[in-house]
Amino acid sequence: ARPGRPQTPTVAMLAVAVAVAEAYVLATRGLVAQPRALHPILMGTTADFKTGLTIEFDNSVWKVVDFLHVKPGKGSAFVRSKLKNLETGSTLEKTWRAGEAFGDAQVDKEEMKYSYLDGEDMVFMSMETFEEERIPRSDIEKAEFIKDEMVLNILKWRGKAIDVQVPKTVSFKVIEAAPGAKGNSAGGRTEKPVTLETGAQIMAPMFIVEGEDIKVDTDERKYMGRDTAA
Repeated sequence: ARPGRPQTPTVAMLAVAVAVAEAYVLATRGLVAQPRALHPILMGTTADFKTGLTIEFDNSVWKVVDFLHVKPGKGSAFVRSKLKNLETGSTLEKTWRAGEAFGDAQVDKEEMKYSYLDGEDMVFMSMETFEEERIPRSDIEKAEFIKDEMVLNILKWRGKAIDVQVPKTVSFKVIEAAPGAKGNSAGGRTEKPVTLETGAQIMAPMFIVEGEDIKVDTDERKYMGRDTAA
């Protein structure tokens, strides 16, 4: 019989190899591999980088916080990145080769309502099953901008909540704005500190008074204007 040709690895074969490797790494750490949803293995490259992208490597999940494509006069192009580990909260500065591949994190999204604060945990309720999910407040990047009964998207990786998506623009009621507060000059206008209904403090124009509804950029922590539709 003629010897057969070497078999080309398939996606299924690669998936099995990855699973075996992960199980081995976890076993050496004294951990047990958690079952994961059956997702196709998706790959991306540094050309796909964008702020907020979730990627998977080193058996963990990371969010791209910042990145910069660099093309030196000599040598190969590369990409500098700042990543946040969505399991531990730690940050990592990593340099990639231009075009280097990585695994897209297979993240599930679930709509949940913020219910209440229990000690150090924020408790969310699933809008479908009504089950509760407890997430440490310190693990939520923009926790101070989450209002009571606010409906948000919770990101889960391997069944574990890893991120809470707070909208970039949110309307808040001002609960404290001292009329005689000493303001700071910013961009040619004088601003003063105001306290929002969640307890968060931002700077707002001097004419903003207690009881008004204002729009806030939660990423930049900036006043955007009055919310006339509230």
